[in-house]
Amino acid sequence: MSIIGYARVSTEDQNLDGQLLALNGAGAEKIFQDHGVSGTKTTRPGLDAALAYLRDGDVLLVHRLDRLGRSTLHVLALIQELGGKGVGFRSLTESVDTTTPAGRLLLTLLAGLASMEREVTVERTRAGLAAARARGRIGGRPRALTAAQIELAKIMYARGTAVSAIAAELGCGRSTAYRALEAA
Repeated sequence: MSIIGYARVSTEDQNLDGQLLALNGAGAEKIFQDHGVSGTKTTRPGLDAALAYLRDGDVLLVHRLDRLGRSTLHVLALIQELGGKGVGFRSLTESVDTTTPAGRLLLTLLAGLASMEREVTVERTRAGLAAARARGRIGGRPRALTAAQIELAKIMYARGTAVSAIAAELGCGRSTAYRALEAA
């Protein structure tokens, strides 16, 4: 079993010293780092390298849960993915340790809370949209082209005009012009 550390700071002017000291003190044999990389990024070179390096029986160690990612759901999904590969997870600050029964219970509770948070957000969004509709507001993205523009696009296309020329004439992108022609 190897303890593999991961440390991250979001901006270039921050330093990793405190995290590295804590991870080394907790027995990390190798530490992967991301410096100046936001936790919201889907690809982080240091984390990607750590995940590729981890083997069955290893433990991924972080100083705090938010070093792994900003979103609760993303962090929990990542931890569950690790568990599926036989890799444990430990967070020093929050005392989460999935290699113990108590740590797995805590992770289950956190996952349940995150799921509830997501469902409440969806309910609130739906209620807000329903209230807006009741006030006569219609949400969604406005149409890129009017009915008259779509009709013009069809005529131009029937005459053999290239879609890029149609898009330029209508002041829209080619993909918008293609979608309008496909729908028509």
